[in-house]
Amino acid sequence: MYRRFKDITMSAKKELDLAVAADGDQRPKAAPNKEEKPLISSKAKFSPFFRQFLAASGPIIATLSSGMTAGFSAVLLPQLKSPNSTLKIDHDQASWIASMAALPMALGCIFSGVLMERYGRRMTQLLLCVPFLLGWVLLSLATTVWHLYVGRFLTGFSVGLLGPPSIVYIAETAEPRHRGALLATVTLAISVGILLSHVLGTFLYWKVAAAVSVFFPCLSFGLFWICPETPSWLAIKGYASEAEEAFHWLRGYSDQAQGELKVILSKKPASRSDSKEGSFKRLAHSLRSIFSLSFLKPFFIMNVFFFVQQFSGVNAVAFYSVDIMKTVSGNVDEYLATIVIDVIRVVMSLATCILLRQFGRRPLGLISLVGTTVSLLSLAAVLKTPFYKEYPSLSWLPTGLLASYICFISIGLVPLPWVMTGEVFPAAHRELGSGATSFFGFFVFFVVVKSSPFFFSTLGMVGTFQLFGGITLLGTVFIFCFLPETKNKTLEEIEDLFSKPKPKPSPESAEVV
Repeated sequence: MYRRFKDITMSAKKELDLAVAADGDQRPKAAPNKEEKPLISSKAKFSPFFRQFLAASGPIIATLSSGMTAGFSAVLLPQLKSPNSTLKIDHDQASWIASMAALPMALGCIFSGVLMERYGRRMTQLLLCVPFLLGWVLLSLATTVWHLYVGRFLTGFSVGLLGPPSIVYIAETAEPRHRGALLATVTLAISVGILLSHVLGTFLYWKVAAAVSVFFPCLSFGLFWICPETPSWLAIKGYASEAEEAFHWLRGYSDQAQGELKVILSKKPASRSDSKEGSFKRLAHSLRSIFSLSFLKPFFIMNVFFFVQQFSGVNAVAFYSVDIMKTVSGNVDEYLATIVIDVIRVVMSLATCILLRQFGRRPLGLISLVGTTVSLLSLAAVLKTPFYKEYPSLSWLPTGLLASYICFISIGLVPLPWVMTGEVFPAAHRELGSGATSFFGFFVFFVVVKSSPFFFSTLGMVGTFQLFGGITLLGTVFIFCFLPETKNKTLEEIEDLFSKPKPKPSPESAEVV
């Protein structure tokens, strides 16, 4: 199936494949077929980084639509609760509208893991654009609560489908020095999507805002169409020539790139070799590799990381931001405060793309967790004893602490689990590892979003922020003890990092110490 689809899209990518990069491309390329209409002028030259960024643009735009899905309920629910709304909802329906998008995300991860193993990372992302498009169209045309449920379900299911293949696709198409920054743009896209959704919902009727959102899955589909499959997946499936072609399209012909290509092509094609073995032998081999340290260690670390991420309250704030701001912002207009918080989130997500090129994963993760913990517990203390209400000059204090929380959580705790999920699993089980980990992350996502109204009503805003702060405090200790550093390492080096035990110090070095 891959070869048939590749033939269909080859003409769309022909000109990009023939444009020779200035950054290390050395092989002469054949002239383009005159009978084919080139997509991009043959006079243009595209560097490997440009091509890698172009490949990452499809997942990034699709993820922007994911952010809009997360932020849409924050403006949809207040409009539906308005006395002028033609579609009336009660409190229970409101919680289901908000959480209905989170409910199928975990299910989408399971499907995407199967799809991207069988059909590839690129094809899976092309397919998920369809339910994304249908979900937004249904929301824009909704006349009943059930239309809202189904529309939110489809967009949420698409978010789940997108999670594993998007990060794996970017991780496998980007070179090590650009990988962290490009993966961090996924979180930036979520922040921009939340901001865009809130801005559209503030100034437009919710149906119009949903109609505008239809544009982004369409744009993402077009970007996926012109970019290649990842070389790693092609090599594992036994498509050696296609893997080499895709690798050169993305990375050029520099000496460093050639060395990495040899490592990728040296891997034994699983699909062809396994076909000669019995089903029992294949199953036994698969189980042995799954229960190896190279899989179990990153699986355990990333699941705990995702649990801490979600129970830091980041999505509770995103889904119920307007309602939270009514409590926190005091005399400040809650819609204005929500947009200000969104802008801060975008700025810090953009800063994270730069910080990940300069600093490692561990320093950013620890700084983020410590800052998030301090901000949450301080906000809870301020809300518990609202002395700021007696001093008008301090009315900004709760909003300022919430902004501090957004700043710290955005530079590490939000992006790093997604960044590292695309890096830490071995190539043979990257689909399973990223899919299962994303499944757990989205499942906890749903639990937090669905239970947040219960937390707010029983524990109050103070108790809920104390709960979130306590969990991030424990998460700080865990990350300090177990999170490895993956900055500037190839995917093969990261795999070795987990599979090989740490060398014990020699007696001579122990004596010196």
